[in-house]
Amino acid sequence: MPSDPKSSANTLVVRNIGLMLSGDLGQPILDADTIVVTDGRISGIGKAGDVDTGNAATIIDAMGCAVAPGLIDNHAHPVAGDWTPRQNQIGWMDSTVHGGVTTIISAGEVHTPGRPRDLVGLKALAIAAQRTFSNFRPNGMKILAGAPILEHGLVEDDFRYLAEAGVTLVGEVGLGGVKDGPTGRQMIGWARKYGMTSMTHTGGPSLPGSGRIGADVVLEVDADIVAHVNGGPTALPEAEIRQICENGTRALEIVHNGNLRTGLFVLDLARQRGELARVILGTDSPAGSGVQPLGILRTLTMLASLGGVAPEVAFCLASGNTARVRGLTDRGIIEIGRAADLIFIDQAMGGAGDGLLDSVALGNLPGIGMVVIDGEVRTGRSRNTPPAMRVPEVRAAQ
Repeated sequence: MPSDPKSSANTLVVRNIGLMLSGDLGQPILDADTIVVTDGRISGIGKAGDVDTGNAATIIDAMGCAVAPGLIDNHAHPVAGDWTPRQNQIGWMDSTVHGGVTTIISAGEVHTPGRPRDLVGLKALAIAAQRTFSNFRPNGMKILAGAPILEHGLVEDDFRYLAEAGVTLVGEVGLGGVKDGPTGRQMIGWARKYGMTSMTHTGGPSLPGSGRIGADVVLEVDADIVAHVNGGPTALPEAEIRQICENGTRALEIVHNGNLRTGLFVLDLARQRGELARVILGTDSPAGSGVQPLGILRTLTMLASLGGVAPEVAFCLASGNTARVRGLTDRGIIEIGRAADLIFIDQAMGGAGDGLLDSVALGNLPGIGMVVIDGEVRTGRSRNTPPAMRVPEVRAAQ
């Protein structure tokens, strides 16, 4: 019986995968070489002979390279479209897709020129950012925005109103007027009641109007994420960092634009305590140090090469861990039912190492050969990473 032509219209098959990184700490490497995607979501994973690939409209031949879930940047500061006033650059989000990042999450639209600090204005800005970035997807990137910066005077009903309007985030506590533990804790409790995830600025001031947020305030506020625990950009003393890690239970965010030494210290503490599930990654960009399209890729490579964690685990810190902490059950892991946000990576040409994982363990950035978002090819060979040894090819179904 001939197949229904409609059944293959939105079916993609990825075959000849040399290594499949799941993004899941429980099983970082999958014993599979084929992924089937239907209507933008993963519908099959396994060995070529064990999954149904007969109705493919499009085939991607991975050519033996590795496939991993799209990376998630837990800490970005979007403002308006694909432009940042912090560095007056256009196109930073599109470039970030070329760095393997398929989702970015706002830590607050704090760089918005003339950012309103009155209660009506800050709520209006959060809702406008949530709406605009829900509709704006440069090169397919998914942007979760609308993260209000807390100011004195907010009451529980304001958080209910924001949540009902679609706002799911709270920006870094400490970037606005609220810098004390009791007020921050009360507001974060209200936000959590209405399903919003939150983060606390950690370390020295990052811009005018912000302040030093030490371990005592971080622990008392008890936000879902200790933002840039390695400093944004200035880190706390190690005694306070240890206090946060050992006395708290919330996610520990290591960022590219922070203190490298402190980031490794945090990773080592988490590993010793068996708490790598708490570690997530961000860039904290755009910032004074610029825009870093490869920031997440560089950070996970740094942690794998200098921090004593396996490269396949480092990829989990930048994908599945963040998805879990943020309640994103539709991405971050290669798993049936989740979005087909996939990056095709391989060892970069000319570097040390025997294969992708070994080269990353030696500190070399991998090359990206393709990025797929929601089952759609968004980039071929990355314009930002070093060239990969193997690059996937798109083929029409036979």
